[in-house]
Amino acid sequence: MLNPAPPGTDSLTRDLMRAMQRGRVSSDDADRVAYARDLWPRQQIRTRAGEAAIAPPAVVVWPERTEEVASVVRFAYERGLPIVPFGAGSGVCGGILPTPDAIVLDLKRLRRLRYVDEAMLRARVEAGILGQHLEDELDARGYTLGHFPSSIYCSTLGGWIAGRSAGQCSGRYGKIEDMVLGLDFVDGTGRIHRIHRDGEDAALLPLVIGSEGILGVVTEAELRIAPAARERVFAGFVFPDVSSGLDAIRRIYQSGLRPAVARLYDPFDSFMKRRGSVKSKVRPDRPKPTSPAKALGMKALVAALEHAQALNRLVDLAPDRVLGGATLVLVWECDRELGEVEREEAKRIALDLAAKDLGEEPARHWLAHRHSVSYRQSPIFRAGAFSDTMEVSARWSRLEALYDAVRKALGKHVFVMAHFSHAYPDGGSIYFTFAGAAKDDAEAMEIYDRAWADALAAAVDAGGSLSHHHGVGRSKAPFMRAEQGEAVGWVADLKRTLDPKSLFNRGTLIPEEVLRG
Repeated sequence: MLNPAPPGTDSLTRDLMRAMQRGRVSSDDADRVAYARDLWPRQQIRTRAGEAAIAPPAVVVWPERTEEVASVVRFAYERGLPIVPFGAGSGVCGGILPTPDAIVLDLKRLRRLRYVDEAMLRARVEAGILGQHLEDELDARGYTLGHFPSSIYCSTLGGWIAGRSAGQCSGRYGKIEDMVLGLDFVDGTGRIHRIHRDGEDAALLPLVIGSEGILGVVTEAELRIAPAARERVFAGFVFPDVSSGLDAIRRIYQSGLRPAVARLYDPFDSFMKRRGSVKSKVRPDRPKPTSPAKALGMKALVAALEHAQALNRLVDLAPDRVLGGATLVLVWECDRELGEVEREEAKRIALDLAAKDLGEEPARHWLAHRHSVSYRQSPIFRAGAFSDTMEVSARWSRLEALYDAVRKALGKHVFVMAHFSHAYPDGGSIYFTFAGAAKDDAEAMEIYDRAWADALAAAVDAGGSLSHHHGVGRSKAPFMRAEQGEAVGWVADLKRTLDPKSLFNRGTLIPEEVLRG
């Protein structure tokens, strides 16, 4: 059941409309529900249990200019009203959950590409633009940002900056913090900051990037761009095990090679990717499964997931010839001649570690499906089970131990597989996909929470970082002190300076008790 809007909401809506010139304000129930959560799977379990939109915001605001954003923030500051900046709601960590008295600031009307400086390879862009729209506009001019998250069709530039996002081609272009040269930022008092790497406030720039909306809201950014790649070079290898595959990636990047993409799938994930590749091919000789057949298959999957530990043991005991080893795909975005030279050197490194050359097909298949991500509720949730992802990172010296520790911790509760999705000369990230089931939603929530808690604790103990590109949100906030120590208090001090009334995105990134302490 939807909680009613708090008393005085109609008056609040009228006052906010006067605070803006062209923006829009709504307290309609449909809008309030639409902005009540992001794609955090924990909230999906709650929704399935009948707890949908338990705390929708009071009002939703769509400003059209930085100055309008500042006006709304000053309005909220005077009245002590909480604010939640909103991009597209595709986050998976509970980073934008409002309170019933909150104002949600949806920035998608700030969506202009203001200019492209071809001489300096820079662009100035408003924060509410959707990722693919930005890439399309740049591509039409012959350029790219080089930032390609799986969510590119349903995430915004502001969300990328807030979450310190990494695109799929980070091996060449870097993460979003490498691309941001400057930004416009409205703090918790309504003051507009214009920060640049070369300016007096340069030290503030890396603190705002990745702050997940707790310090204020980013409205515009100056970005480094690059000439759009018109050629790609592909390679694929299978290694006897994860360890040799990781060693190959480390050697590739530390030798100076720069594939845009380096993805290593562990043996079971490799097995599933091969099955997916086969299924994706058109087979007119085979009828498509009927709905009853699909339903039966899903029921069998859910039943199996109730015995996740046994499934994980079966995978661990499976002979190498069944799973087929760990698969590495490499993609270069550069001049073809250079890419082919780098591919041959990468091949030499891979074969030296007992890899088998798979040719171009696995990498080409990955490219064709790299954005094949559904942000609709997964069929597995409708069937009564649940699934989620978790990404962690570490230096090379700790990465394999991190993989083993987190996989073991998750495997006590859920079925788990993983791939290594971003690599750099000093380390990389691991992306776990897991699924579980229970007799009811209450038990599912318990299993889900235990899996996350044990996995995050294992990541910290193994010397890893709790996030690489999904952010922290509420899902990881309780473990930030364990990873960051006193640094969490420093962030809290910065928030008190820029957001003295703690209006922005309460509960995200830093637990509320830290701010109160």
